[in-house]
Amino acid sequence: MLRIGPYSLKNRLVIAPMAGVTDRPFRKLCRELGAGYAVSEMVASKPDLWQTPKSMRRMNHDGEHAPIAVQIAGNDPAMMAEAAQFNVSRGAQIIDINMGCPKKKVCKADAGSALLRDEALVARILEAVVNAVEVPVTLKTRTGWSPENRNAIRIAKIAENAGIQALTLHGRTRACDFDDGTVEYDSIRDVKANVGIPVIANGDIDSPHKAKAVLDYTGADAVMIGRAAQGRPWIFRDTGYFLGHGSLPAAPTTQEVAALMDAHLQDHYALYGNDTGVRSARKHIGWYTEGLPGGESFRDELNQLTEADAQLAAVRRYFARLADSHDTLPLSPYPVAGVETLH
Repeated sequence: MLRIGPYSLKNRLVIAPMAGVTDRPFRKLCRELGAGYAVSEMVASKPDLWQTPKSMRRMNHDGEHAPIAVQIAGNDPAMMAEAAQFNVSRGAQIIDINMGCPKKKVCKADAGSALLRDEALVARILEAVVNAVEVPVTLKTRTGWSPENRNAIRIAKIAENAGIQALTLHGRTRACDFDDGTVEYDSIRDVKANVGIPVIANGDIDSPHKAKAVLDYTGADAVMIGRAAQGRPWIFRDTGYFLGHGSLPAAPTTQEVAALMDAHLQDHYALYGNDTGVRSARKHIGWYTEGLPGGESFRDELNQLTEADAQLAAVRRYFARLADSHDTLPLSPYPVAGVETLH
């Protein structure tokens, strides 16, 4: 069982921190559906951004189960240390440091995966944050800045020496993220073999079968699932069952999905309010209904609605109609091809 500091997680399944996606309502839902651990959306280290509505929502952990993990991003050791302290004061029980984000906006600010170009700065940031707080500190990173500049093992050893208590490794370089490069499961396996801290494997884990294959191949302590959970958060339930039984559970019923969507949307509106809530909920509803009968025309209808009550009522009507003809949600099967060869 994965352990981070004093926290023993209930399983080896982690929901990835995804900006604009892994907010408090979605984290709670994924935890309820089987994720053993969740990390918040990235919070900037600049103090002048902490009081913005976006940051305040990201730092809202009401009703979340322990351990509450908050990811911070920046490039200044002192500011990162201060950000860690501030988030601990607001309830964070684990601090995660982002050195993996490939987005241009983040990298242009010399944060995220751009930090992998300066190993000395990486060490200073990690040491500053670890020394600033009494809670466990973890790190999310990549295999390097580019295929010509892979340094995952060196970064992992720097992290271990600095006191980092778990490492999440996305198996791509920053450059490869933009050409959809193949995930380097060999690199994850090599990092796991070279450090003593827990390693969480991340990258293209899109099915229970893939999760098991990655765990077996890399020896990682856990897997982190991101995009595959969008619209299908029960992937954690299915993966946990598959790891334990070697088979998949029954697909969720249409009524079960309707109920969890209903609860998810109400929690979403409570956090964001009407205007922002309606706009930001559209992507979640779109993911839930992608590939379902009548889903495309329903999404077109949905984009015309501006009130939360109307949006929720439309979702309820859609799933009520779907339930009339489908007891079990007509989902596309999980992909299984390619799990035999991961490198």
